[in-house]
Amino acid sequence: MAASTLAVAYLVAAVLFILGLKGLASPRTARAGNLYAIAGMTLAALVTLASPQVADYGWIVAGVAIGGGIGAVLARRVKMTDMPQLVAILHSFVGLAAVLVALGTYFTHRDAGALDALLMAELGIGSFIGAITFTGSVIAFGKLQGLIGSAPLRFAGQHWVNLALALAMLGFAGQFVLGGGLPAFAAMTALALLLGVLLILPIGGADMPVVVSMLNSYSGWAAAATGFTLHNELLIITGALVGASGAILSYIMCRAMNRSILSVIFGGFGAGGEAAVGGGGVEGRSVKSAAVEDAAFMLENAGKVIIVPGYGLAVAQAQHATAELVDALERKGVEVKFAIHPVAGRMPGHMNVLLAEADIPYDKVFEMEEINPDFATCDVALVLGANDVTNPAAKTDRASPIYGMPILDVHRARQIFFVKRSMKPGYAGVDNALFYQDNCVLVFGDAKKVVEGLIQALGHS
Repeated sequence: MAASTLAVAYLVAAVLFILGLKGLASPRTARAGNLYAIAGMTLAALVTLASPQVADYGWIVAGVAIGGGIGAVLARRVKMTDMPQLVAILHSFVGLAAVLVALGTYFTHRDAGALDALLMAELGIGSFIGAITFTGSVIAFGKLQGLIGSAPLRFAGQHWVNLALALAMLGFAGQFVLGGGLPAFAAMTALALLLGVLLILPIGGADMPVVVSMLNSYSGWAAAATGFTLHNELLIITGALVGASGAILSYIMCRAMNRSILSVIFGGFGAGGEAAVGGGGVEGRSVKSAAVEDAAFMLENAGKVIIVPGYGLAVAQAQHATAELVDALERKGVEVKFAIHPVAGRMPGHMNVLLAEADIPYDKVFEMEEINPDFATCDVALVLGANDVTNPAAKTDRASPIYGMPILDVHRARQIFFVKRSMKPGYAGVDNALFYQDNCVLVFGDAKKVVEGLIQALGHS
């Protein structure tokens, strides 16, 4: 394939990637955005394989077959509730790939006597960004999967330790660039691997969606650095798009959660004292509970209902039953809206995807800023497993790890029915003060079964 043809194909692929990102900005255009991105990646892969730089297809075919086979199995078997974990572990693969490409390129150019300072700098940057991304993503996966506790893991002087590790890593990177060879490369990469662990461990479960977004940004910059190493313009463009969009999304999410972007990037930097690690539970108080039939009666006689989906809905796969509940309520003249918190679930857009999967109209789905004023005039708020994002402690309890995070103002509704399997706290590990309000009643049970019970009760009324 001629170089000019390859360049044009890469340009078309880059445009498709940009269109894909633009499409993903809205649920209405997300499907088209995905198709644009798929088309761009397919084109990029095919023309790269046809380029003169590819001399041997053996290892490529083997890698594609193994990786593609694993990807196909995961795509079919991984549940929507586990999608954040999958995204996190995929980020780790990108980081590891960047490290391996840097290592392989080093050996290839060393044997050919073609090492220079610029190349060594590219290899160093790609390797330490990739290493931080790899171990950081593994830790995020562990927290999301429940293999590691969601509570922040901190120790005295951690920021100074992280700073020392970062400076030592950069020092070995400089030594590597100046001809330090494999020992300097190994030391730099080892410190970066350790730094990735220490940066993510201090971040609590409530901030995991931001972490996933941030790691997405890191994986993009790692890919861009790899593109410079391989002299692949499309990889540079793609990596820069992913890195920049991930960084912007992380910033937006931090603003939505009243978090400092620096605290996320630097592993809780600036998070002070007990406010960052304290509890916030409500002791010595009881909660009210009700049967499904009681909740159905209140919903049927309401003029305005706001449904708040959360991780409990995702775990139970209750989105389709919820869509049926909406239809049943609207047939009885009830106005129904959905309230979406920016970080409901385990990653950005989690709830939006689930509701779209159930064909719930977009005009019924409102983001936090739009819907919060409506709670004061809402007859019934039905919360389906959205724990931390409805907790009033975020506004009132300075000792809570979620203090300062904007929440859905569910507590202002006239009547609240909170569907929950047990009294176990949410992902942030704190008790929800909402449960103890006079206007809140808990309906214990699996979200899907409870919603199906509500539909049945409404049908009999």
